[in-house]
Amino acid sequence: MRLRTATDPQSAARIAAEEIAVLCRHAVRERGRALLAFSGGETPWLMLRALRALDLPWDRTWVAQVDERIAPHGDERRNLSRLAEILVNEGPLPAAQLLAMPVEGDDLEAGAADYQRQLERHGGRPMCIDLVQLGLGTDGHTASLVPGDPVLEVRDRDVALSGEYQGLRRMTLALPALDRARQRLWLVTGPGKAERLRDLLAGTGDAPAARVARSDTLVVADDDALARVSGPVFE
Repeated sequence: MRLRTATDPQSAARIAAEEIAVLCRHAVRERGRALLAFSGGETPWLMLRALRALDLPWDRTWVAQVDERIAPHGDERRNLSRLAEILVNEGPLPAAQLLAMPVEGDDLEAGAADYQRQLERHGGRPMCIDLVQLGLGTDGHTASLVPGDPVLEVRDRDVALSGEYQGLRRMTLALPALDRARQRLWLVTGPGKAERLRDLLAGTGDAPAARVARSDTLVVADDDALARVSGPVFE
């Protein structure tokens, strides 16, 4: 696990975007395409705005969702709404290359299976995403893998459904998909994340975030999030 530090969320977002751009270009050179998966949140939206301004092979880049709330199309709580706004409507990503989680159908289990097959068309089978960007909740959750949810024990598929969390169920990449990714990038900002970030960096605790593979992992964190981290850090 590697750590890069930033003074504030804007700087963290810029650093993360630059790291993603390097990896994306490498994936296209090596395999002819790049498959990236993004989480939602205010700092990730800053990151995506920075990313869209960089010189990337957008015509050979596909963007997937790490997780999504079960809510109607256009609902402001949906991550898809902001992803489409930033990367497609106002950005360079072709609309067909934003891979939306199918959370509006009657059969959500079938939708999760369909989404896994969709990702496998771009990431192979077993599916291997080039980069998964993750966030860290104050309760230690990441993606929609929340403490105590049975979705944490899913090992036989890459896309699954969570129970209700903050009023809504979610569709999420499961731990096997996160662990199999070629690179993981954690983007962590704000003082509310300090305790969980300390555990993440130390590899301690029993939060869902601690169960994600640590190899080939970069953590980008700002000063507030690092407030409770002691010892040396490495740029």
